[in-house]
Amino acid sequence: MAQLELNGVVQRYGKHTVVDGVNFRLEGGSIACLLGPSGCGKTTLLRCIAGFEDISAGEITLRGEVVSRAGQRVAPEKRRIGMVFQDYALFPHLSVEENVAFGLGRKPAEDAHLRVRQLLATVGLHGQGNKYPHELSGGQQQRVALARALAPRPELILLDEPFSNLDVGLRERLSVEVREILKREGSTAIMVTHDQNEAFAMADEIGIMHEGRIQQWDVPYNLYHRPANRFVADFIGQGVLVTGTVGDNNSVRMELGTLTSDTPVECNETCAACDDGCQVDVLLRPDDIVHDDASPVQAEVMQKAFRGADILYTLRLESGTEVLSLVPSHHNHALGEKIGIRLDADHVIAFKNEDCDNPDCDIKLAPPAKPITWLAEGGTR
Repeated sequence: MAQLELNGVVQRYGKHTVVDGVNFRLEGGSIACLLGPSGCGKTTLLRCIAGFEDISAGEITLRGEVVSRAGQRVAPEKRRIGMVFQDYALFPHLSVEENVAFGLGRKPAEDAHLRVRQLLATVGLHGQGNKYPHELSGGQQQRVALARALAPRPELILLDEPFSNLDVGLRERLSVEVREILKREGSTAIMVTHDQNEAFAMADEIGIMHEGRIQQWDVPYNLYHRPANRFVADFIGQGVLVTGTVGDNNSVRMELGTLTSDTPVECNETCAACDDGCQVDVLLRPDDIVHDDASPVQAEVMQKAFRGADILYTLRLESGTEVLSLVPSHHNHALGEKIGIRLDADHVIAFKNEDCDNPDCDIKLAPPAKPITWLAEGGTR
């Protein structure tokens, strides 16, 4: 039985639909993330799960019990849900121990004290119990908020943009630490964020939201390498779409070369066939294009962004098409310089080109049984 399940959840404000038919299920002990741009409906959906808002249609169930449907809502305090807010929401007049113990209600003092001490040790605040929130750093305050949410052992933990008030370095470290804490406690959790790095560091599964709908619910690896549509491909990571033409023998021809797979081109459920000559846009990530001085394919350096161990180059091909390439930083090339590049990818996604004559041709190249072979002018690899 799923810990949490949403079936066709809709939320409207007047005539404006904010959440539009959302479906997903979350197993016990899993950490999920709702990721998307501002205004996509992710925070509203989290508030519906928490019980702060009614829903217009569909159902929300916790461990098989319906807690929300149109015209029916179980109160938030009866859902056994813990909440971690963006602004921590700690009581300034209470000590750290008293803040954490607040959620334990009338639990016997000895049991409550033991639980509080265990949690403070778990979140790395052993010996800090007598301090007050204003005496702690932002990261420490967030740990207190998490410990307070975990104290009553809730069925589900909800985290609403929990790291947005922290600096970038602390945000990345704390997201990893919070994941470890949740896993040690065996907690089931959902986080809302617009930050991809937080989502990738925290979540087992991620739901990409756009205009109130889940565009893809998947593990981080698949979101990056196997995006379900153009929005996910554009929103997750960096990349460019390069025009290609479907050929025979499971191939796609591009300016950079010809991609040949050992398995047939697989079309999605809306596409009956992808014929030879069909125009597609192939998604290429920066790690799909490798710097290679021996390659006959040359590109001009248009921009460069130094990232320490790597440099992200924006490169212009002979046709004027620009692509991205992530190159080790000891290959430090000047703007305007031409460098050799080659393709090196295991997963390539293609979408219908606007000029394609086949109106249903959105395709995915299936991962081959053995590595994909790239054929470039003047040589093979």
